[in-house]
Amino acid sequence: MGAGCSIKAGRHGGSNMEDHHHVDEKGDKVHVEDQDHHAQHGDIGARIRLEGPSRFTSMYSQQGRKGINQDSMTVWEDFIGEKETLFCGVFDGHGPHGHKISRHVRDSLPLKLSASLKYLQLNHSKFGDVVDADDVANDDEDDDDDNDNNINIRDTMKDIHYNHHNSHHLSLASIEASFVKSFKETDQELSQDSSTDTFCSGSTAVIVVKQGHHLIIANLGDSRAVLYTKGDNEQLLPIQLTVDMKPDISSEAERIKNCQGRVFAVDGEPDVYRMWMPDEDCPGLAMSRAFGDFCLKNCGLISIPEVSYRKLTNNDELVVLATDGIWDVLTNNEVIRILTSAKRRSTAANLLVHHAVRAWKSKYPGSKVDDCTVICLFLKNQPTTCSTEMSPSEVNCSQLDRSRTITCENDNESAISKLTVIRSKKELSVVEGENRSKKSPSKIPRFACFMRCQKVSISF
Repeated sequence: MGAGCSIKAGRHGGSNMEDHHHVDEKGDKVHVEDQDHHAQHGDIGARIRLEGPSRFTSMYSQQGRKGINQDSMTVWEDFIGEKETLFCGVFDGHGPHGHKISRHVRDSLPLKLSASLKYLQLNHSKFGDVVDADDVANDDEDDDDDNDNNINIRDTMKDIHYNHHNSHHLSLASIEASFVKSFKETDQELSQDSSTDTFCSGSTAVIVVKQGHHLIIANLGDSRAVLYTKGDNEQLLPIQLTVDMKPDISSEAERIKNCQGRVFAVDGEPDVYRMWMPDEDCPGLAMSRAFGDFCLKNCGLISIPEVSYRKLTNNDELVVLATDGIWDVLTNNEVIRILTSAKRRSTAANLLVHHAVRAWKSKYPGSKVDDCTVICLFLKNQPTTCSTEMSPSEVNCSQLDRSRTITCENDNESAISKLTVIRSKKELSVVEGENRSKKSPSKIPRFACFMRCQKVSISF
């Protein structure tokens, strides 16, 4: 992070736009507030953005060289009718009608989630008062400790809790249930859409909902969310909030096998495992969870997201949501070095996509550049500082701790649905790049049909 860094260290690590301008295609400065023509009106007074910067977000999508842009993205401001509540999501389609599915999910999922969370508000509690059983039990002890980021989660949680002020609270389990329900309803809606090929087409989704210091993350497929937080020497360190849901993850592979689906890699791509139908070497989907793709829904492919929660701290600076067009060619650490070189927050996403496209051409000159889509969600009002450039070797692993996972008893599929409470100062669950390192973008489409192929079977 050099002298041109637009994120600066302040006493509280706050962040805001260094100036309130956006540069248009002609290079002219335009006030960010003047970008409201990009916003549409949504459910319960929400403002929907499909492009353009806002006070807390920078978003950009660029079509690759593979045909129509199958990526979609959206930002909902004042989500569920609550001020300063944001919904951000990116969606990566695949298959013949992948672009239609990603756009359908982009438009439908926020509506369903908004309705579900609003129902919880009206019938149970306030979304902003998310707690767990231990928080309620220790309310008196913790009232004076505003900086405590550790939320202790019991293995079993009640649906609703109350504190000593007799105000209602939402449990993490009830929030997760709303996310899972919304994803499943969106997928069911797709199954009934006769105008779109959802049999051999589908989409990923990675979304976050932020209200105050609460951040809920839901992931389906192999798009990714990464949080950047200040570590030693004010350096920004990555915390990977999602796991790329690949068929060779042991728990995913076991589920697929139990549903008579198959997981194997084709000859020539021995490190890339795909999902296949029981009796046909088709379609070869390179992920284990997705919307659509109903040819595999009875074979272990599911539309249930991994849902996680983080209580934000003063050290947390921004969240980056992006499709695999970014993560296939840039590491989590490379992403933050690029973003902190942006002169304005409003152009950060555009700059990141520009660098990703260059990386595609440099690393994989024989391949077609993938679609690239990014949303940067800035968490602070005041500009923050970063001083020197960070390298992966500078991460202080001695300070890292582990996340905890709980199982939520939602329905008969509760064994699949887990809520992770994220507290670590390292990337969640995997070493940097482990999920991506096995994938060579120059060779591998996300969705391919190999009717005659040599197999490399996965061991269970």
